[in-house]
Amino acid sequence: MPYYRVAGSVPPKRHTQHRGPDGSLYFEELMGEEGFSSDSSLLYHVNLPSSIAAYRVWELPDQSLVPNHPLTPRHLSTHELFGDGRPEADAVTGRRLLLGNGDVRLSYVVAGTTSPYYRNAIGDECLYVEAGQARVETVFGDLAAGDGDYVLIPRATTYRIVPNGPVRLYAIEANSHITPAKRYLSRYGQLLEHAPFCERDLRGPENLRAVAEQDVEVYIKHRGNGPGGIAGTVHTLPHHPFDVVGWDGCLYPYVFNIRDFEPLTGRVHQPPPAHQVFEGENFVICNFVPRKVDYHPLAIPVPYYHSNVDSDEVMFYCGGDYEARKGSGIGQGSISLHPGGHPHGPQPGAYERAIGAEFFDELAVMVDTFRPLELGEAARDCDDGVYAYSWARGGKEAAG
Repeated sequence: MPYYRVAGSVPPKRHTQHRGPDGSLYFEELMGEEGFSSDSSLLYHVNLPSSIAAYRVWELPDQSLVPNHPLTPRHLSTHELFGDGRPEADAVTGRRLLLGNGDVRLSYVVAGTTSPYYRNAIGDECLYVEAGQARVETVFGDLAAGDGDYVLIPRATTYRIVPNGPVRLYAIEANSHITPAKRYLSRYGQLLEHAPFCERDLRGPENLRAVAEQDVEVYIKHRGNGPGGIAGTVHTLPHHPFDVVGWDGCLYPYVFNIRDFEPLTGRVHQPPPAHQVFEGENFVICNFVPRKVDYHPLAIPVPYYHSNVDSDEVMFYCGGDYEARKGSGIGQGSISLHPGGHPHGPQPGAYERAIGAEFFDELAVMVDTFRPLELGEAARDCDDGVYAYSWARGGKEAAG
């Protein structure tokens, strides 16, 4: 995070005694990145944060991946993966894996029940709320999340998700940290004037409280010898993980709403980096929001055809009407995968229709990866099988 926050009770000097009203010592925990060399926070626990009463294996949902071979652009319909009624899934164990590689995994879930307490020890998570409302309870305090929110959760943060009715989540799980684009940041971490958002747009955790419960399970996703090098363990803690009386630092979860992204526009079409919001190791996250479009008198506002020679492109369509994909069956909750080696662009007719347009009402989250993506079980389950033909045949198969 680019700036410092403090919550609850902390001592005047770090690494010194901090005692409760009864004189008992609180236990200081440093949560830090890159081996004490990057952002960190100090948390003060009532109990020993390293205590474990029991442990067992967590059998993760299917994490297997298969190559996208033969090389094919694909259309995935995520809304087909879960029923329409109040879902029984939770936002952690109910995730279904769509796409992934050694750097990032993309999953989808419709959750209607409270998740277990959870900690991702592999990398940061970026959870995009397509629809619904939820409370994300964390060791740092609570985050209110709703439509259009990105919830950024640092690696190894303990949290759970409490939905208020069904909530649709698109989960971007990194094997690294996820930060604002580096070109938006000063050398000290402040968001610069040309950045499309600033610190005022970020919502930090609130309602810090020390919970006094015993024998609480925490589900941990970590490196192992399972599919994709991932494994799961459940730790039973003798006390509640949320026993923090205070914390301070620059590492904590936060929320950013996509509607607070200020789009950059120009006389001619702007390339995808103009829409970037976050980045991780070997991938970037961009978003396309409602905006005024190109105003050169001869402009063609939809994207030009392009070859992703260094990346796979994944678009999650989460609102509005995406102009370039009309005629391909793309709708709310759709995901398009355009793999490296395949030139792609607007569907037939979109190029011509866009001329003269002044405004696009569209909402989409894009993940570009710099290593090929493979297909998870959910992608294999909801692939329409005909999207690849939509440019050659006017989208008739895809639309049908």
